[in-house]
Amino acid sequence: MTETPSEDERRLAELGYKQDLARSWSGFSNFAISFTIVSILTGGLASYGIGLANGGPITMAWGWPLVSIMVLFVGLAMAELASAYPTSGGLYWWASELGGPVWGWFTGWFNLIGQIAVTAAIDYGAAIFTTVVLNVIGIDIGTDRTAIFLVFAVILVLHAVLNAIGPHLSAVINNISAWWHVGGVAIFVLVLGFGAKNHQSVGFVFTETVDNSAVGFGGVAFSFLLGLLHAQYTFTGYDASAHMSEETHDAARSAAKGIINTILVSAVAGYLLIMAVTFAIPNLDDALDPEKNSGYPVIYILENSLDSFWSGLLLIIAAVAQLFCGYASVTSASRMLFAFSRDGAVPGSAYWAKLSAKKVPVHAVLFISFFAFVLLIPSMLVPAANAPTAYAAATSVATIGLYIAYGIPILLRQLHGSRFQTGPWQLGKWYRPIGIVALAWIAVISVLFILPTDDRGYPWNSEFTWTTVNYAPLTLVGVVGAIAIWWFVSARRWFTGPKRTVGEPTDPSGDEAPVNA
Repeated sequence: MTETPSEDERRLAELGYKQDLARSWSGFSNFAISFTIVSILTGGLASYGIGLANGGPITMAWGWPLVSIMVLFVGLAMAELASAYPTSGGLYWWASELGGPVWGWFTGWFNLIGQIAVTAAIDYGAAIFTTVVLNVIGIDIGTDRTAIFLVFAVILVLHAVLNAIGPHLSAVINNISAWWHVGGVAIFVLVLGFGAKNHQSVGFVFTETVDNSAVGFGGVAFSFLLGLLHAQYTFTGYDASAHMSEETHDAARSAAKGIINTILVSAVAGYLLIMAVTFAIPNLDDALDPEKNSGYPVIYILENSLDSFWSGLLLIIAAVAQLFCGYASVTSASRMLFAFSRDGAVPGSAYWAKLSAKKVPVHAVLFISFFAFVLLIPSMLVPAANAPTAYAAATSVATIGLYIAYGIPILLRQLHGSRFQTGPWQLGKWYRPIGIVALAWIAVISVLFILPTDDRGYPWNSEFTWTTVNYAPLTLVGVVGAIAIWWFVSARRWFTGPKRTVGEPTDPSGDEAPVNA
């Protein structure tokens, strides 16, 4: 007797794919992986120095809410697409369906670049905190960049191995991670709120500024805009809910809700977290001094505003959260690469799309881990004092790559207008203004975050040095240029977008079901 396919399987078949991945995730698990990748205890803390050095405390007080609101517009537009097309291809599949192969090609590569970069940035940030924790608990490996890079490599290997074990473990780990993040933020807020040696005033937090723009115009206002990278980088990766669609029950609803709930919960909890840290700053000048903060102000703040026990506890909570985050990022990125390779878009596609006996794209996991490692090699090539600049550049590559990939299908959905066939979760008539605001915001940040976050990275600065130049635009232009050349020289002749791996589905009466696309 033939088993009747579930509604999820029928919809996936309508989109052209058979159920290869194990569909074992609940709606909460789907939310948990996006919430874990956004990880306010990762981006909110590891990249805190970017915001503090650019704009100062006002970037934390006003920048986070601003970015949260704008990201919600982006998330709402993406959620509607995730509901209509619940497949692991996510952004790439949406763009291909709505605009054709060329749109899918570039969206997929922007997404893949962003996924690799965000994995690299997450695990490098995790290595920074983990290295400090290891020294705190008596494993004296030092905290120089060589130690950080070695720990970074070990973390990538650990995440690759754990991902290879199986999808059930992934769901369990991400469920635990979601609660760890919520509980961790609560502990951070309570400890810093009641245990910090001194607290800054409300006036300091909401009005104190730092002008580090060095561009000759704009002053603090422009520096504030550059500092928004802190919050914007944190709000990346929530497309994981879409990439895990083929492993989630009731995916057409769960993936959309996973995206929106991730942004809302992260916005509120993240603001509480960074406000607690900002109020606890012992001395702003020292927090910004590379010789005193080793390039990472949050570690300085914790170690100088709390006694050793409580600072050690908070560092451990943050480090574990960041390890959860990097693990989830590898999971999501590998599913995106699996789907992209399944449609023949990546050299060696058959190899990267291959599943293990446990239905895990292990080769894709190794691909993501290896290139995440390669992306941070520049952190070992620049002078030690400039290693944080390499990390900031990785966050820029991640943010720009992912948000351009987010924006392309949103633009195409706008062009389709009323012809777009929505899923069960939809925006109705609000799709138009929401999409326009989302696209405008993506355009703004894509320009802002190719600029150096270190004032010595501008040619007109008397202390200009190439080691402080933001290599994000060089990386993006180089890679995208190569992809564009590849498209016009070769890929446009053979890449046709998503490939069906299953015939037209049939309804219980035996008639073919129409494709809703």
